[in-house]
Amino acid sequence: MDAAPALAKPIEVEAQGLHYARGGRVIMHDLSCRFPAGRISVVVGASGCGKTTLLRMIACLNRPHAGRILIDGTEDVAHLSDGEVHAFRRRVGMLFQGGALLDSMTVFDNVALPLREHSGFPESRIRDEVHRVFEAVGLANVDELLPGQLSGGMVKRAGLARALVERPDLLLCDEPFSGLDPPTIRRIEELLLFVNQNLGGTMIITSHHNETTMRIADHVVMMVDRAAVSGRPRELLAGGDARVAEFFADVADSVPGAAP
Repeated sequence: MDAAPALAKPIEVEAQGLHYARGGRVIMHDLSCRFPAGRISVVVGASGCGKTTLLRMIACLNRPHAGRILIDGTEDVAHLSDGEVHAFRRRVGMLFQGGALLDSMTVFDNVALPLREHSGFPESRIRDEVHRVFEAVGLANVDELLPGQLSGGMVKRAGLARALVERPDLLLCDEPFSGLDPPTIRRIEELLLFVNQNLGGTMIITSHHNETTMRIADHVVMMVDRAAVSGRPRELLAGGDARVAEFFADVADSVPGAAP
């Protein structure tokens, strides 16, 4: 993993007063939270609470019905024009749940696709960039393979390679541990830590694996009652919020200093 490409400068993301409803059901109401620059933030909460929706809002794939999403305290990406959205998305890499690779394309072509669409690079440069991120995520000899020929862990790595190939400022990962066995979960944890420590970007992850959250998170945002509570893992667990204590009851004993 020595040839990891450098990301651009990490960015801070702050949600202010988000409101979002779907089909008459309110998913977020006055939700505010912050994701510090250069850190790993993990978003947790019950199924259906809006974790993926929040990621999609940050990536400008969904827009809130009210509220702001600030980048570095100034740019409100919740209200960008279509042209501004396109430019902002170039700064964001997203690892979708399940990898979201195109089954009819080789792994190489899946990862090369963003560069072919956006960069204007010659094929020789694209080949070098793709192989650089393959090395960064620990993939080798996969150029001609189809996604269906990969294991679950390799699919996650390939999806991560595609998310990183344009060297984003912000990396969004939607449930990167779902459907994986415990040893593979640990390997993906190590990979995400490596990416954060060596490529320098801001990372926001959604997860329902509490043990993983406690191992890798610098900052936790828990979505509850259509809003959010957040903080460093130890501080959050020690804060006396009964909802937090119940949600993390299975791991609280393993976090030093977490008992209120």
